[in-house]
Amino acid sequence: MGGIGKTALAVETAHQACARDWFRGGTLFVDLRGYDDDPVTADQAVLALLDALGVRGPDLPASAVRQYDAYRRLLAERPHRMLLILDNASDPAQYLPLLPGTDRHRVLITSRDRPDSLTGVRLIDLETLPPDDSAALITRALHDADDRDDRPSREPAALRELTSLCGHLPLALQIAAAMLRRRRTRGIASLVTEIRQAGDAMATLDNGTRGTDQYGRSLVLRPVLETSYRRLPPDRARLLRLLSLAPSAETGTEAVAALADLDTEAALSLLEDLAAACLVTPVRADEGPDGGVRWRLHDLVRVFGVGVVAGDVGWVEEGEAARGRVLDFYYAWADAADDWLRWFPGRGMPGRFGGRAEALRWLDGERAGLVAAVGWAEREPFADTAVRLAACLGEYLDWRRYFDDWVVVGRAAVEAAHRFGERTDEAIAWDHLGGALQGAGRVVEAIEALTRARDLHQAAGDRRREAFVWNNLGLALRRAGRVEEAIEAHTRALDLHRAARNRHREAIAWDNLGLALREAGRVAEAIEAHTRARDLYHAVGDRLREARAWHGLGLALWAAGRVAKAVEGYGRALEGYREFEDWYRAGQVLHNLAALHEDAGRPAEARTCWLQAAGAYAQAGDTAEADRARTRTEEQQ
Repeated sequence: MGGIGKTALAVETAHQACARDWFRGGTLFVDLRGYDDDPVTADQAVLALLDALGVRGPDLPASAVRQYDAYRRLLAERPHRMLLILDNASDPAQYLPLLPGTDRHRVLITSRDRPDSLTGVRLIDLETLPPDDSAALITRALHDADDRDDRPSREPAALRELTSLCGHLPLALQIAAAMLRRRRTRGIASLVTEIRQAGDAMATLDNGTRGTDQYGRSLVLRPVLETSYRRLPPDRARLLRLLSLAPSAETGTEAVAALADLDTEAALSLLEDLAAACLVTPVRADEGPDGGVRWRLHDLVRVFGVGVVAGDVGWVEEGEAARGRVLDFYYAWADAADDWLRWFPGRGMPGRFGGRAEALRWLDGERAGLVAAVGWAEREPFADTAVRLAACLGEYLDWRRYFDDWVVVGRAAVEAAHRFGERTDEAIAWDHLGGALQGAGRVVEAIEALTRARDLHQAAGDRRREAFVWNNLGLALRRAGRVEEAIEAHTRALDLHRAARNRHREAIAWDNLGLALREAGRVAEAIEAHTRARDLYHAVGDRLREARAWHGLGLALWAAGRVAKAVEGYGRALEGYREFEDWYRAGQVLHNLAALHEDAGRPAEARTCWLQAAGAYAQAGDTAEADRARTRTEEQQ
């Protein structure tokens, strides 16, 4: 990619190689200026190389053919190995005639384009710098200018944020360092604030520096990207523009195809071309319906693309249509994935994915894009689809415990539905937001959100959805310690579901009612409620929720002092959670089993369960719970 530091790396490598006496014959360097308006041709470059080798004036052959012959003869006659650096090549025609024709010498070529069609060329792709190296680059640049400059050590957090805003791109980092050197009386945080307020790192950096690098090149970002963009054929340039409008910086092939209104193969071919031009980066995923490859657009390329689109009315309209297509795509796929997460035997088999695991992998891969796409709900053309997309993500975000993302999604859906007067959608969105807030531990806000959802459904006379909300409200009330109100809420949900003869939802209500009854000390009633829930889940074939009922039953049986039966209940719950890879709840069961063994004076069994709980929590991504479980393990030793 332009600005990645190819020339700097090549030159530094050459210096180190020469210091190690690898090239006693010396080095030759030619800047081919491949991305300028007037690039250097091979015929022009060979003249410079001959001049460096001492052939000039009357000794210079008259024709190009003889000049190349002389050049290769001189290299062949050199007694010692040489290094030839051909910098900034945009076309193999610039450098192929310059290759020495002997394997004694070595050639290092830098380019923004991968010469995939050539053989005998070793390709080394350069990525952006790791965060620590980005911070070190700016720190060293400041210390080289003034070894008393202690801003990096005084403002480590601001330095980290600045490197992130620069996208860890060496050219952008150099520009930022140059700006900081000039504004030596101001802190690093002042530049971070300036970039944040502008909302465009590229514009801030380009407008804030007037320096040049060690090669005499201007320290500016936009022209570097413009030269790469201008060289693209129209179809690739169009895809790059549209890709800059994608909801996240990393997108799957199928989503890119929807964005560009292309079939998958055509999109894949163009993406590979953009990758060869170092404008997108292919990222290997574990697995997935699009072959396991995702496509990452560097933040600064993304900003550049957005700016290009904004400058043309036709491209703005094309971009809006592309956003609509990708949002429709996300909704269709997320809806299908959600069906798989809620599916159990006896129901119609969902389509599009091969199973629950594949649906989860797709959701994991596209999570950033899905969450960002819901944010488009504030724009009227996308509001309806974005609100429906938000509703499809609740089960997944709850399953993976991405509660912060769920809150963001929920709030965007609520605001959009309210703004555009969709009262049913608004009620559903309040319900989902309540679940997200509850998962995030913000119980008071959750109760308020769920109360709004209930009131809206009651006003609309929608008893079915009102029952859903009563159930969720009961969960939030119980977590807030308002157990009697929780029992009343779950009872209301139970009555409504029974009246509608919805056995599956009735089972959910019984299960949650059992949890509230146990906390109220009504243990016998809790055992009965969980038993009813378990039997109903079993009857309808929902094995995952049957495991949850066994879990609740185990808790109630333990509270009743029926330890052996409680252990049996936990064991059945653990089987179900492991079958569905619900590792967080598996961790909870193991946590409860460990506590039960501790209470029964069985420290060895308790330690085993704490260890297993730590493993399950770690698989679920809950490092805090995993650490707590490991601490309890150590206490058992």
